[in-house]
Amino acid sequence: MTDGIDRSALRQFLLGLAQGMNASAESVDRIRDTLSEVAVANGGDDTDFVVLPTIILVETGESDESRVAIRSATNASFRFDQIAALYELINQAKTGSVPPLDGIRRLNEIGAMRPRLGWVTRTFGHAILTTGLALLLAPTWQGVIVAFVLGFGIGLLKLVRSPTLQLILPIAAAFVCATAVFLLAESIEIGDPIRLLIAPLVTFLPGGVLTTATVELAAGQMISGAARLVYGFVQLALLAFGILAAGAVVGVESRSYEALDASAFLPWWVAPLGILVFALGNYLHFSAPASTFGWVLLALVVAYVGQWAGTEFIDPTIGGFVGAVAVTPVVFWIAGLRHGAPSQLTFLPAFWLLVPGAAGLVGLTEAVATDSGLADFASALISVMSIALGVLIGTALYRVVHHGAEEFVQFAVAAPEAPDAEDRPGLWARLTGPWRRRTRRS
Repeated sequence: MTDGIDRSALRQFLLGLAQGMNASAESVDRIRDTLSEVAVANGGDDTDFVVLPTIILVETGESDESRVAIRSATNASFRFDQIAALYELINQAKTGSVPPLDGIRRLNEIGAMRPRLGWVTRTFGHAILTTGLALLLAPTWQGVIVAFVLGFGIGLLKLVRSPTLQLILPIAAAFVCATAVFLLAESIEIGDPIRLLIAPLVTFLPGGVLTTATVELAAGQMISGAARLVYGFVQLALLAFGILAAGAVVGVESRSYEALDASAFLPWWVAPLGILVFALGNYLHFSAPASTFGWVLLALVVAYVGQWAGTEFIDPTIGGFVGAVAVTPVVFWIAGLRHGAPSQLTFLPAFWLLVPGAAGLVGLTEAVATDSGLADFASALISVMSIALGVLIGTALYRVVHHGAEEFVQFAVAAPEAPDAEDRPGLWARLTGPWRRRTRRS
């Protein structure tokens, strides 16, 4: 196999890894670090990257011999079983034990993987996931039942893998769920209708997108961070529009959009039960590998306890920050274990549990429909920033402990290679050079 074929295969392998990590909701700075490790392990010391959420460029070679490969990232989203398989491949690729051509074939297999669990189980899992979050949002028992039914319906809608439907599904889901909740709220004690709506819509909420965007902005990835931030707020706006449209059709008053104070509708032991049910729902709906359930549950417990401690002992706006600081080192610790779980597999459920996107949806809905919503929306933005800051600090602490100062970056520009001494012209050649050039032109 020639060196040109090796480099071509390496470029395509790196592009595929970056695309898969994008589909796993990974931040671009971590994608770049991973690609660098894989390239060095495969002899690609002269490789450079440009990684964005929607486009990836990989360059191999130097000066005149350089070649660039480009790929537009798709809107694919990996299930947990696909994420686990991808990161297993990444760990092997970092050691150079997977040739690029074999890695490309493995990436195609991961992309074509069929769900480990059937559609009935995955739909039921979405209903269980919704129920677990509804228990944590402190509604009534009637509200929990409503959330289960709505979650099952949304789970059925998500089975249809149509690109056109995926564009309108968040609005349609928000409209249907809001219509049902507003109508039932008149005759059933379901607690806070807006908070109850968060449960069935949780997998549409861009909590992870908004948090990743803030982390990327703080890490200096301005283009990627700004793009994700706009995308996240557009998703929130679409969901809020569906809720407001349902309110207009049903004819609810503006005060119905105002979030009620969370009260102890359910006993204290419901919160631990909700965490367990939420973890089980994630496991079933996303077809997670069986060995990862315990790790996901551990991350959820740490995130919830940290958020509760910050809310109770400091301030409600600090709860998400404390939860993020607590769970981030635990997630990286789990990922570093021999039989652990990939960080994204445990991060995503923790993001949803901290619910930065839910806070944004509540605030945006109130900002449009009520007179006092702007203050609540500002509070939601602070919550998102605090969670992102918590992730940043947790990541920094973990890296300092495990990597020390090796990640400090210094500004440097590589100079072109100097010609060899034997190739430099002698004195006579330099003196007669102008005469010889005129002779050639004449």
